[in-house]
Amino acid sequence: MTFSKGILSQNLFEEASEILVGGVNSPVRAFRNVGGSPLFIKSGNGARIVTEDGQSLIDYVLSWGPMILGHAHPDVLAAISGAIVNGTSFGAPTRSETVLGKLIQGFFPSVEKVRFVNSGTEACMSAIRLARGFTGRRRIVKFDGCYHGHADSLLVAAGSGALTHGEPDSAGVLPELAQFTSVLPYNDIDAITSLFAEVGHDIAAVIVEPVAGNMGVVLPKPGFLETLRSITEEYESVLIFDEVMTGFRVHLNGAQSRFGITPDLTCLGKVIGGGLPCAAYGGRAEIMNFLSPVGAVYQAGTLSGNPVAMAAGIATLNLLKDGTAFEKAARFTSDLASELRDRLRVARIPAQVHSIGTMWSIFFTDHPVTTLTDAMTTDKNQFKRYYWDLLESGIYLAPSPYESNFVSSCHSVADLEATCEAVSKSLSC
Repeated sequence: MTFSKGILSQNLFEEASEILVGGVNSPVRAFRNVGGSPLFIKSGNGARIVTEDGQSLIDYVLSWGPMILGHAHPDVLAAISGAIVNGTSFGAPTRSETVLGKLIQGFFPSVEKVRFVNSGTEACMSAIRLARGFTGRRRIVKFDGCYHGHADSLLVAAGSGALTHGEPDSAGVLPELAQFTSVLPYNDIDAITSLFAEVGHDIAAVIVEPVAGNMGVVLPKPGFLETLRSITEEYESVLIFDEVMTGFRVHLNGAQSRFGITPDLTCLGKVIGGGLPCAAYGGRAEIMNFLSPVGAVYQAGTLSGNPVAMAAGIATLNLLKDGTAFEKAARFTSDLASELRDRLRVARIPAQVHSIGTMWSIFFTDHPVTTLTDAMTTDKNQFKRYYWDLLESGIYLAPSPYESNFVSSCHSVADLEATCEAVSKSLSC
């Protein structure tokens, strides 16, 4: 497919492909799931981005979630500018790290101690290592369709049966390492209880996206998260909530608040850096104190707690504190999802529209979606047509049928109407 207004982007992609692997620095940006060439972005402001071709688009990708206040928020930009003039990196403690840590505690009371890192991958990888060090156990459990970054222990696919050892899901991941990761179907309570009955005393941790966002938005079934909490307590395993995506997105205080489940460790990212590279993991002080320099689990990073990222995060979380920005974005998301369901029903297009908080996605299937297997039933050709139709109408969505879309506090009624009209136009073709 070719975007009629993207000729310069196409040329830039060809040039980038000569020096960058695949022309991109993260695979999903390459548009392999929708075909065609990716758009090159020149700028963003509020709920819109502008491509190098000069096309203004309503943005539902929002840098894959961080821009909950929209692009180039003046208060965040001012905070970044104020930090930069004092220096960009010190590799030493600054007051801003403590300030942002306390702000995070205010949103997530379960985070008694916190450690800043630079990416969600690093946060999840470190939380896994910490759980293994704390428990003295080897095995971890993850769920099909949940993505926790590209650390070796987490790039693992399910084996031939629910209780088999995991198998490497990427070249370069050692089978000897993958065997200590068990992969179960998301939302499958029977599978998790059976696994713990068999090998529970060797399970260091269960890591889960409390709302799956990396196979599209998939909500937990009633009892699923509760079972994870009760069974990990019974076997003294560590429950890790990967809220890199859901933190501040499904609820201002995270999925753990929305569903009333307190994990042992929480991984955060996206929003807490205000759009700059920043993530964190934290939780019970008893566990966190196993980290060096207090404990024996080593993890370090020269740019961790970078003062510019800290400044952006402080400004962002201060703007979120009163709840106004989140509630506006959440209302927009709910209204958009409702309107999309109505229009799809009128057009008699089999589809499931999922939304929670400020996240949403569409599955073109008549099958209820509660697992990765369900998500894979989506009509990929229908999604491609829909994706390019909306792009032609000025709507920028995640370029994959298995990714989430996001809403910012800057999205307006006019944006909602334009999006719904674009969807109706696409469905009538």
